[in-house]
Amino acid sequence: MSQSLEQFSAQCHDALKAEPGPAGRRKVCELLQTALKDESFIAKNLDDTTPERKILYEDPEMGFCILAHSYKGAKESPPHDHGPSWAIYGQARGETQMSDFELIEQATPETPGKVRKLRTYKLTPGVAHLYNEGDLHSPKRDGPTRLIRIEGVNMEKVKRLKFEPV
Repeated sequence: MSQSLEQFSAQCHDALKAEPGPAGRRKVCELLQTALKDESFIAKNLDDTTPERKILYEDPEMGFCILAHSYKGAKESPPHDHGPSWAIYGQARGETQMSDFELIEQATPETPGKVRKLRTYKLTPGVAHLYNEGDLHSPKRDGPTRLIRIEGVNMEKVKRLKFEPV
């Protein structure tokens, strides 16, 4: 049976309320992996009209957001973290090559931080990955992709520092 966005967001809320730290986020990551296998859920929340960033749900109590992302072509993002927040990337369509980085030199508002690549791996349909606060990563897409991403807070309201690989 297909689940609705309302059911999914309520499950995420309950998991994060019960365990607000990394353990609750891992449960949300598992919930997202299940949702990514639900073709009806994906069709309702990610279609040909979905923009690169669309907030599907913002939790009024806890502040986390569920977003839909649809990328039409290739795209690569520089290494980044999510500032004071966490994020879960869930691959619905296509493939994302994700790289993890270690911090070499801290960023400041005036100067980008320095990072070194640790590993690269693929996010394929049905796979979700948790990035906790400070986890530095960089997605690369060679073609069209669609994702469901969950942010601990609405990142549109957060100023982030820049990082560059060495």
